[in-house]
Amino acid sequence: MRAIVVNEWGGPENLVEREIERPEPGLGEVLVRVHAAGVNPVDWKTRASGALIAWGETPIVGWDVSGTVEAVGPGVTLYAPGDEVYGMPHFPRQAGGYAEYVVAPARHFARKPGSLDHVQAAALPLAALTAWQALVDTAGVTAGQRVLVHAAAGGVGHLAVQIAKARGAYVIGTASAAKHEVLRGLGADELIDYRSVDFAEAVSDVDVVLDALGGDTAERSLKVLRTGGHLVSLPGPDDVPAGAEGVNASWVLVDPDLKGLEAIADLADRGLLKPLVETVLPLADAARAHEIGEQGRTTGKIVLTVV
Repeated sequence: MRAIVVNEWGGPENLVEREIERPEPGLGEVLVRVHAAGVNPVDWKTRASGALIAWGETPIVGWDVSGTVEAVGPGVTLYAPGDEVYGMPHFPRQAGGYAEYVVAPARHFARKPGSLDHVQAAALPLAALTAWQALVDTAGVTAGQRVLVHAAAGGVGHLAVQIAKARGAYVIGTASAAKHEVLRGLGADELIDYRSVDFAEAVSDVDVVLDALGGDTAERSLKVLRTGGHLVSLPGPDDVPAGAEGVNASWVLVDPDLKGLEAIADLADRGLLKPLVETVLPLADAARAHEIGEQGRTTGKIVLTVV
């Protein structure tokens, strides 16, 4: 099969196309023919350092995939060949999403939302599961709560806005002014231009903050939380403020989640969740996709088409 391999840790130029052996499904696994692969910041961070690739593996980045089940291993009853599925297999272990085929446990996938094509579906798993596990599983967002989403136009952010809105929350987002119109169309109730306004002065009495930025943004976000509020940090455990009084602070690392994927697909099919795909490129242009992503200006997601 064709795959995009990292021939050496470093820049995007180290992503090269190669022919490698196609995997076969084992016990409880499915072989998925990949139609589209989403691109996420963790992809280029891994490419640069090899942080999530184990020694001895053929280094192939990518976790978001949408495709068709090609074969099933012994014991699999969830799917049959021909079923359309999407998922984020193996994370944080290597999944090898930038390839024509991926093998993973059956429950690392869910049935693809029927309302979305493969490109749109491939934009969802990692970012949408991150938002779902942060807002729903960790913070327990409910109707009537005030939710602040930092970097609201980003891959996770624009989906978090929609998930919080679908839960009945009042949603506040930080983003550059040029992206406000798009975010209003996704349901944001209030928007703050971080380039000209200090959110810590403009917002108060927030129940949940979703912070995809880290650094002093997390520290300053504590000021806008009401007593008992919850700050959920995504960058890493070091970005969770220590010693917060009267509020909760957590770090979330997304993991494969069949039930979460099913809930996300349900939202999509009910018209409550729509991934924004800004750039679509063929698999062979993976290096270009990383170059674009690393500029940090993308609204929504970048997706690679595979077949």
